[in-house]
Amino acid sequence: MLPKKEEVHNTLYYIKRCGQYFKPYTLRIVFSMASMAVVGACTAYSAFLVQPALDRIFINKDTEALKTIPILVVAVFAVKGFFQLMQNYQMQYCAHRVLQELRDSLYSKMLRLPVSFFEQNRVGMLMSRIINDVNLIRSSIPELIMLIRHVFTMVALIFVAFYRDAFLASLAIIVLPAALFPVVHFGKKLRRLGRKNQEKIADISTILQEIFSGIRVVKAFAMERRETETFQKQNEKLVTIALKGAFYTALSSPVMEFIGAIGIGVVIWYGGSQVIAGHSTPGTFFSFLTALLMLYEPFKRISKSNMVVQRALAGAERVFYILDSKEIAEENQGSHELTPPFTNLRFETVTLTYPDAPAQALKEISFELKPGERLAIVGPSGSGKTSLVNLIPRFYEPDTGRIILNGRPLPEYTLLSLRRFIGMVSQEAVLFNTSIRENITYGLSGIDDSQLDEVCSIAYASTFIQRLPEGYETVIGERGVKLSGGEKQRLTIARALLKDPSLLILDEATSALDTESEKIVQLALENLMYQRTSIVIAHRLSTVLSADRIMVLQDGRIQDIGPHTQLLQRCPLYQKLYAMQFDDTGPAAAHQAYS
Repeated sequence: MLPKKEEVHNTLYYIKRCGQYFKPYTLRIVFSMASMAVVGACTAYSAFLVQPALDRIFINKDTEALKTIPILVVAVFAVKGFFQLMQNYQMQYCAHRVLQELRDSLYSKMLRLPVSFFEQNRVGMLMSRIINDVNLIRSSIPELIMLIRHVFTMVALIFVAFYRDAFLASLAIIVLPAALFPVVHFGKKLRRLGRKNQEKIADISTILQEIFSGIRVVKAFAMERRETETFQKQNEKLVTIALKGAFYTALSSPVMEFIGAIGIGVVIWYGGSQVIAGHSTPGTFFSFLTALLMLYEPFKRISKSNMVVQRALAGAERVFYILDSKEIAEENQGSHELTPPFTNLRFETVTLTYPDAPAQALKEISFELKPGERLAIVGPSGSGKTSLVNLIPRFYEPDTGRIILNGRPLPEYTLLSLRRFIGMVSQEAVLFNTSIRENITYGLSGIDDSQLDEVCSIAYASTFIQRLPEGYETVIGERGVKLSGGEKQRLTIARALLKDPSLLILDEATSALDTESEKIVQLALENLMYQRTSIVIAHRLSTVLSADRIMVLQDGRIQDIGPHTQLLQRCPLYQKLYAMQFDDTGPAAAHQAYS
């Protein structure tokens, strides 16, 4: 489970981390920064022009100034507009590219995490990390640049103000530290609210993902009203958090304006008295006042930009926690390539405990699988059958013991070669919302129609594929919803056949099918297992009676292992399982066997 992040909410750290993604765009950023400086200078110069315009045109009635100053004003705003356009476009370009790279990095990191990570974290939360949190970072980048631009503008305007009247500028600047209060105070509150907001969005994403995926169950139990109420409660909490953020955002501006008004009031009182006394001209005073008014506007915008950045930093914490945390480690692997053929598989006193589980899932498992052998695994629910086979492709790591494949411990192999060496067909047929061709050839390239025809024929899938209007190009919907259970399973068998694995693992591949579909799929599985080393987990003993050996598991331990005829004579648990399925002794036997 992702731990709560009490540790570090270091603003500079997260800004620095975001900044690392901007390194490839250094030239664009430098050009954008130079454009900001030009925009700030043009803003200050427009305030500077107020003095000659007022004094020379309106008071002294200078006709020469009437010709030049309007042209200067137009030129200044034209230059300002051009460089503002350049700055905005360049930063938006960088922001979207960084967004792309961040999402790529986060998605790539998640895909390389162990299976246990996905079992301990909600899918909706992980989706929220990639979509919402990363987008928050992107939206903050232009605001961060705007903040820098406003700083440039403020520096230029302060220069004009001091140039016009240093003493009066000093009086006005005194109130700026007080105006910083809402920036800092409200920024902290919005950072905390932003963190809560993203967590609540993740909760809602999880609800949506679970309910839409399980919509048949919701409707079968007529739970629409209850699920609607659950969603409404979570949505209400999200709105409450958002409204608190809106309140602090709205309050910030009036507080800053009130503080600024105090400074402007003092300036008007003192500056007006200086003009009346003849110590200053109206043009000089209004040029100063224009610069001052322009100065407070970017200061207010800095506050707004800071609030957006604070919300984004809450998203950055969640994104970089996954990218940087040592606790969330990618799957480790060796350097050796595992190549066919299969020579041996050996478990040596292997134990496994799931995180936060009260007991071990597997206890001192030891056995050896030989080339060409078909090993069946049977036992009550929860006995550890699936846990055992999930150790072979390293979906989980054992607590103790070793698993030796072809003479080497599993961690010494590269994950790519190990998992391509193994073929798996599970109870749940996992298919994607793409074409039949893409589902069967998943992970492979250069497959032509003749190869597809061959594996589909062996998997008994050709008949139903040919009936489809678009054949191999038919899109089968999310999780293969447009196909029946048997059809989906036959596609996964065709996919495994095309992979041509040296070691095959079947995890109750027919347990969810009806009798007719099971018979067809069982024939396809027999074709798949032909002359191939196989491990078969079976609920129905009828499907594994012909196995070379049968392993009987209970409570994570091997109770016995051997051929069917021997187990039937010496293993009490196997006798119970067999009696339940073949002697028709009814529910009592079933309860006894699985208790």
